[in-house]
Amino acid sequence: MTAPDKSHAAPADDWSSQPERSHLRLLRVMRWLSLRLGRRASRTLLWPVVAIYLLISPGARRTSRQFLSRALGRPAGLADVMRQGFAFASTIHDRVYLLNGRLDLFDIRVHGEPVIQQAIARGDGAFLFGAHLGSFEAVRAVGLRYPALRLAVMMYQDNASRLNDVLAAINPAVRQDVIPLGRLDAMLQARDYLERGYLLGLLADRTLARLATDPPRQCEFLGAPAPFATGPLRMAAMLRRPVLFMTGLYRGGNRYDIHFDTIADFSATPAAEREAAIDAALRRYVALLERHCRAAPYNWFNFYDFWQAPTRAPADA
Repeated sequence: MTAPDKSHAAPADDWSSQPERSHLRLLRVMRWLSLRLGRRASRTLLWPVVAIYLLISPGARRTSRQFLSRALGRPAGLADVMRQGFAFASTIHDRVYLLNGRLDLFDIRVHGEPVIQQAIARGDGAFLFGAHLGSFEAVRAVGLRYPALRLAVMMYQDNASRLNDVLAAINPAVRQDVIPLGRLDAMLQARDYLERGYLLGLLADRTLARLATDPPRQCEFLGAPAPFATGPLRMAAMLRRPVLFMTGLYRGGNRYDIHFDTIADFSATPAAEREAAIDAALRRYVALLERHCRAAPYNWFNFYDFWQAPTRAPADA
């Protein structure tokens, strides 16, 4: 691990410069078709959608090949890129069913269940760190097994207002508690939710380098240095809470594998040891992310050059 990256130049194809590809009207049409045609029939529409998207998105094709070549340990071909695109489309399509309570359509297997059970039983809150790997909705669906689980999500301010609009387009009855990152009161809001026993979920694989207080830190990831934010871990350390890893990997067909693991527990970390503990926790997070990327490479949904340092918050697709 090297010193924080001080650069503020935005690469032309970084994640923060990617346009918003969601469209609420299209999501409503997709919801209508999916719920009436059924999952199997409506899935036949995904392949042409993926093909068209990749045809008109040379940057996505290029960065997909870049990532897959690293994760697979061999040069990635067009078939690999199509497979990754289909996995991405499948998880978006499955949101319609997961958010409408159709868990009976899926084979969802949970690994590391005691980790999440213990966090809920403690009752004093914890952080759940994920990544743009697999399906967050599949992880959220698993939460229905635990009546005592209360979940809020943390995301960059530019995207927070869009989340409930997107959820409402899929299921008007669904709303999500959101804590916007990048605001002065974010930590106060996080503390309030934690004290009420909430688990706070966030996707920690992207950085907001324009925040001078939290420059990204370079960590070895799939054979090359990549930028990772320390701000979320710093918040967890200051609030003295455990940090768990989560991911919902799409395994083809109707199967999802949900994984929970422990990253760190800052509950008893002395202030003098905080920086070392944050550094160790970041290495642990990156190691877990790399392990699951190699195990399920087609679940990686960062369609930009991950090994370049971004500078602005994204418009999440």
